[in-house]
Amino acid sequence: MKNTVLKNTVVFAALATLTAFSHAFAEDSIAKGDPAKAQQLVTTVCAACHGADGNSTASDKPKLAGQGQAYLYKQLSDFKSGKRQNAIMQGIVASSNLTPDDMQNLAAYFASQTAKPGVAKDKALAEAGQKVFKGGDSGSGVPACASCHGPTGAGIPAEFPRLAGQHALYVYTQLNNFRLGLRTNDGGKMMETIATRMTDQEMKEVAAYVSGLQ
Repeated sequence: MKNTVLKNTVVFAALATLTAFSHAFAEDSIAKGDPAKAQQLVTTVCAACHGADGNSTASDKPKLAGQGQAYLYKQLSDFKSGKRQNAIMQGIVASSNLTPDDMQNLAAYFASQTAKPGVAKDKALAEAGQKVFKGGDSGSGVPACASCHGPTGAGIPAEFPRLAGQHALYVYTQLNNFRLGLRTNDGGKMMETIATRMTDQEMKEVAAYVSGLQ
């Protein structure tokens, strides 16, 4: 019992610290950006994978429409710096010679798009995932996903992304990457810590649930 309380105390302390950091990042590091100036880059570089309006139809490519601007900018910056590893995205960012202004404009563009609702394809998985998303797992020290990503999965900028309607495969892959240490660009290693406490089944359940959130 004491170990469980200690685990949860550490996680929730990290949540509070990271929330404060997120607001500071959003206010101090992100320019407004100009969606109109991103149009050419969207058409020539981004649309093939993410869709012209950010509503990707490929289950392994994330939907960007309606995602937080600060979060999008951070991910592009992390791809450029190598802090977030992904051969395709790192190659695109490098070959496109994206400047900070380009990234701010792209972030503003996709943040301004309307996200199309998704549908949970596996109802049984989604129902199980709802319990973890809303209540976590006190036994293993997994906090409720909603505490950072919001009860409807809308996200809390800048560090906590929108999950509502996101492809289940993409969400599961990112959770697994955090667990395996393949993705390490989360503030305070919070998602890495949480993912190591989740079972593979829980990851699939949560992914299925958020894919149907609206």
